[in-house]
Amino acid sequence: MIARGGIDLGGTKIQTAVVNGRWKVLGEARRPTPTTGGPEDVAEQMAEAMREAAQAANVEPSALAAVGVGSPGDVNERTGTVSQARNLPGWDGQFKLGPWLGKHLGTTVKVGNDVQVATEAEFRLGAGRPYKSLVGVFWGTGVGGGLILDGKPWLGRGGAGEIGHMVVKKGGARCPCGRRGCMEAYAGRAAMEAKARAEHDDGRKTDLFKIMKKHGHDRLTSGIWERALNAEDELATELIDRAVGALGAGIASVINLLDVEAVIIGGGLGTRLGEPFAKRIVTAMHPHLFNDDNPPAVEVASLGDLGGAIGAALKTKG
Repeated sequence: MIARGGIDLGGTKIQTAVVNGRWKVLGEARRPTPTTGGPEDVAEQMAEAMREAAQAANVEPSALAAVGVGSPGDVNERTGTVSQARNLPGWDGQFKLGPWLGKHLGTTVKVGNDVQVATEAEFRLGAGRPYKSLVGVFWGTGVGGGLILDGKPWLGRGGAGEIGHMVVKKGGARCPCGRRGCMEAYAGRAAMEAKARAEHDDGRKTDLFKIMKKHGHDRLTSGIWERALNAEDELATELIDRAVGALGAGIASVINLLDVEAVIIGGGLGTRLGEPFAKRIVTAMHPHLFNDDNPPAVEVASLGDLGGAIGAALKTKG
């Protein structure tokens, strides 16, 4: 049996999977992404999660054909170096993630951008299969993008697909990247939480943080936002509406530039809120589309939580 590993380094959790030649998941494991420390602390948790997934699949990590990694930030696929992964603790500079993991897992490691590998998985195995060109928009801790053009991944010089850092309002809200007006400043879960906390500290009523504590979390997860929406929490509803508007404007701008066939909506919030919110994003896109009588198809990612890990494993083939 040839088995391959995949690691998806997300904003709040590390997800790993071991797959066989038919991309069937043989073992999986999850760990929280560290909130303190630095790149080596994050990498150690990634390695531990991969060891657990390998154990569940009854294989040693060193026996895997290779391990693929999907990481936030600017990824140099040739060297396995990750830079500017600012949603992760202490990761403002460069870290040779691929070589570090290869040494500690005892096998070859290939690294790609987390959203790009998840987009490629949806293109090859999931909701993107009917299309030759698409953009993946993964709405979670941040807002990440991935591109498939004419059946091939488009990486640019290594930083293509950073849809979350398209400017939707000049001089607008401060983004976690340090700039102003990015889509992620309005739609990224980290930025939304920061805004919710600031409003709450100023006396705004909301049950978001009560729900968070009730469920034993220290961050506003996608599930907490969903519960608050279902309870018709005014602040949660307002901030999600604001996010949908930003997503609509940003995605429409991508369509105006590239005219791809489809948009795949994924990520923690994207898949949690699902089809009803995908339809709302379509409505928010429409006023900004130049070719508004021929809009792209908009689909919800179909591979679930392990889509990113499966996509990372795909990087190891070929």
